[in-house]
Amino acid sequence: MHTPLCRHATGEPTAYAARARELGLAEIGFSDHSPMPRDDFDNWRMRFDQLATYVAAVEEARRNHPSLLIRLGLEVDYIPGQEAWIRHLSGLHPWDYLIGSVHYVADGWAVDDPSQLSQWKHRRPIEVWTAYFKRLTAAAQSGMFDIIGHADLPKKFGIVPTEDCSPLFETFLTAAAETGVAVEFNTAGLRKDCREIYPSETFARRMHAHGIRITFGSDAHAVEEVGASLEDAVALARRVGFTQWTQFSKRQSTSIPL
Repeated sequence: MHTPLCRHATGEPTAYAARARELGLAEIGFSDHSPMPRDDFDNWRMRFDQLATYVAAVEEARRNHPSLLIRLGLEVDYIPGQEAWIRHLSGLHPWDYLIGSVHYVADGWAVDDPSQLSQWKHRRPIEVWTAYFKRLTAAAQSGMFDIIGHADLPKKFGIVPTEDCSPLFETFLTAAAETGVAVEFNTAGLRKDCREIYPSETFARRMHAHGIRITFGSDAHAVEEVGASLEDAVALARRVGFTQWTQFSKRQSTSIPL
């Protein structure tokens, strides 16, 4: 879940927590977009000098809702060459988990950015998906993350290669299985053009076959999106064979029956 600090979300963490209590949720986690080494890197993340403000807002939500487990995380972009920066961020606060995600498939192009949708016209879909999964595999191999976020994100606008993407999935999942990083079931895709959870059912079945650990996320950018379509994500996980999910606290994991 996100906060207004990322500049494309609304609602303070304590309001998200109140909504979670209304829904009967026992646990939530915040993982807003982390800062970059340069504050002008793009316009959809917090500045570095706002990181402490973010942590304080989550702590306020904890104080206001003591009966709700509230985890503190970050969604951290994996970009080759920024490994030292990611390690620096990981040591600044007592994170419960770090979600590693890939948005940028090339310098200056975030594959899911609506304002850059025209970039797709200049590349074949399979080329974009291949570049994306190359970076996602490197993120999984890095060992720096607890969870990989929205694993098949390039489908967001409904642009899917006609070619078989199975080899891309397999390479990524092999790496994820080797490092033990979890992969999330992210319901935001149901609210996008693709109208599908990240991951797709085909992808999710391959995740199960590889013994991948899973988490659940709404990727909420507004209070009304808290817990959105959670039941659909759980149903998908069960349908493809999962019987457990993974909980993180202070970057330590626990398996919970699904």
